[in-house]
Amino acid sequence: MRVDGREIPVTGSLLPPLIRRTSDIIRVVLAALGVGVVVVGSVITRPEWLALERSVSNIIGFLNPAQSNLVYLCYGVAILILPFAILIELVWRRQWKLMAGYAAAGLVAGLLLSITGTGLSAPQWHLQVPDRLDTFLSQFLDDPRWIAGAAAVLTVSSPWLPTRVRRFMWFLLLAFAPIHLVVSTVVPARAMFGLAVGWLVGAVIVLAVGTPALEVPLDAAVRLLAGRGRTVTAFTVLRPAGPGPLVLAAAVDGAERELIVDLYGKNQRSHSALRQLWRRLTFRSSETPSPYGSMHRAVEHRGLLALAVRDAGVAAHEPIAVSGLARGWSLYAHSVPHGRPLAESGAEILPAVWAALGTLREHQIAHGDLRPSEIRVRDGVVLFGGFASAEYGASDTQLQSDIAQLLVTTTSLFGREPAVRTAIEALGEPAVLDASRRLTKFALPPGMRRSVPDWSDRLGEARSEVRKQTGQDRIEAEQITRFSRNQIIQLVLLVGLVYVAYPFISAVPTFFTQLRTANWWWALLGLGISSLTYVGAAVALWACASRGISLWGLIVMQIANTFAATTTPARIGGLALSVRYLQKGGLGAVRATAAVALQQAVQVLTHITLLLFFSVAAGTSADLSHFVPDATVLYLIAGVGVGIIGTFTFVPKLRGWLNDSVRPQLQEVLGELVALARDPKRSVLIVLGCGAITLGQAGALWASVQAFGGGTTFITVTIVTMIGGTLASAAPTPGGVGAVEAALIGGLAAFGLPAEVAVPSVLLYRVLTCWLPVFCGWPIMRRLSAQNKI
Repeated sequence: MRVDGREIPVTGSLLPPLIRRTSDIIRVVLAALGVGVVVVGSVITRPEWLALERSVSNIIGFLNPAQSNLVYLCYGVAILILPFAILIELVWRRQWKLMAGYAAAGLVAGLLLSITGTGLSAPQWHLQVPDRLDTFLSQFLDDPRWIAGAAAVLTVSSPWLPTRVRRFMWFLLLAFAPIHLVVSTVVPARAMFGLAVGWLVGAVIVLAVGTPALEVPLDAAVRLLAGRGRTVTAFTVLRPAGPGPLVLAAAVDGAERELIVDLYGKNQRSHSALRQLWRRLTFRSSETPSPYGSMHRAVEHRGLLALAVRDAGVAAHEPIAVSGLARGWSLYAHSVPHGRPLAESGAEILPAVWAALGTLREHQIAHGDLRPSEIRVRDGVVLFGGFASAEYGASDTQLQSDIAQLLVTTTSLFGREPAVRTAIEALGEPAVLDASRRLTKFALPPGMRRSVPDWSDRLGEARSEVRKQTGQDRIEAEQITRFSRNQIIQLVLLVGLVYVAYPFISAVPTFFTQLRTANWWWALLGLGISSLTYVGAAVALWACASRGISLWGLIVMQIANTFAATTTPARIGGLALSVRYLQKGGLGAVRATAAVALQQAVQVLTHITLLLFFSVAAGTSADLSHFVPDATVLYLIAGVGVGIIGTFTFVPKLRGWLNDSVRPQLQEVLGELVALARDPKRSVLIVLGCGAITLGQAGALWASVQAFGGGTTFITVTIVTMIGGTLASAAPTPGGVGAVEAALIGGLAAFGLPAEVAVPSVLLYRVLTCWLPVFCGWPIMRRLSAQNKI
């Protein structure tokens, strides 16, 4: 590079990687979304759009036919000469390297719009000017290939055109739709599609070939530093531009010998804007500082914070220059950081590390990114660098984040015990304990998570050590994001509930008509019998947990369990909720999981025993073939089972998961079953509770059948409930909605119950056992969550 007659060598690549060109990538994404919107609007909602266009055209179409024709002629001439005007502008400015991109954009856009079902379709342009000029111009104005080519070449050329020319040409091209509405015509759908495709083609070519924003104004940086008394003799790229700035080492004449130059361009500005928008949407307002008006303001803020930290005596480098450069670039130059990295020091430096952080806190400065590389040591004094995320006049939240980040950093370098002990000695136990609530994934900056090896393990170690040294039973994590994990789960469950309830809601009008003939006393009896299932489930789980949990609390939890089980496939949400409740009640994770697994195991054994008993009691007159799957299905199920067993046997990770996670829980369950056999009272409680679940469901269905006139026995209904419910439990729908109804209605019909009785009976049964508890379970689940019981 030659600047003012001097040759300055530049070592390394100044171009950012393709995936780091944020501005160009955003342009491609927006163009692709534009194509999608046009396609959806043309294919799915085209009739509605046509009606809307006609309505708008009638409102704003105030021109008479002669005036409309004149406007159409003028605009058609402008669109016809637009690509040639762009070409002339590029030639006038001698942008010869853009000619290939210009030609490629026009050709690719035209070819894409020429593809038909039978091959390529050549344009039918008659270049001989007819008597009516509007007819000649319409063949270009309404041809999607011409519109696509104009949009493509304008997109490719825009970064290199003057601002006024670029804005005028885009205004001219985008006036396509309003002009058609003004002249009282319908906007051609294919022409709009061509406009979107041309924009997408041009955006892709711009991403591939680059823009002037990629040209780093190093000559301007050399002149700026020369004005500060530093004559640059060479540049070396230390880090290519990406989410952060382009970092260069500048060799200079003088006592300093070398400077660090950070250059921020438009891609960094776009990435920063996206990151701030994402944080605004996902993080609480207290976690996000106020946005900057421009990239220059952000760089200026960094320089001012460096001055403030220098005055506090803990800055690792001296700011030298902050300035805006050509083509939207901003420069921040500073001295080479003093001292050696913190990782090269021993644990004896820890008191000085926390003392330096205390100095920042005294000046109400938050660093915001205390990764190991930003902390240095010189002559026993700890210094800080970076300051890209620093804040002056920081809030308590930002100051606590600094403590949490430094806990993770020092834990990774020196171990958790000395790191936490020194922090408590320097800042006091309350400050460290409050900050430890922010030892979570989202509280750590992404750059710090990348720079700390095994950051997740170090995070857990620091949190557990703080809990140990402060004598706390547990440390409640602070909510950093706008929505907690529990809130997201509840939202998903609510959406799932609406989804699975929709088929039921569609049958509500007919069902309410049939309810007029129902016997409500039987319905109340069914509701009472159904409520016994929650008592039985609570008693069984209470006995499985060795009676260490409140029985009344388990009964209340079973109602919330209905909501979680109904809105998840195979009732896995209910099982997870039970495990979580037992854990919050004081049981360990393995013990709580084993208790729930034990209850489910006894439930299966009780279910099978009752099924065999009632099948024998029903005799051989009933046709049970309705419930038996076809032989092909059985063979398929057996084959899938063998495949799963083989996969878990031969895949090392799955085999290790079985040995490390499943096997201990299985041993716990088997041990509980052996202990259960030696404890008759506990065994009876569990079996009675599990039996109450099965018989209570059967009793509720039998009462529902009686409410609509009856026609079958309790034994028959019990068999239908157990067999139909078992088959429907394999359905992938949340709560088995749809599958349960179909299985029960089919089962009752197989035993001879008329459809006019079976259908409303099953719907009433589902209202009593599923939907009423679900709507009661939602507020109960929220209350348990607020009480920190789940």
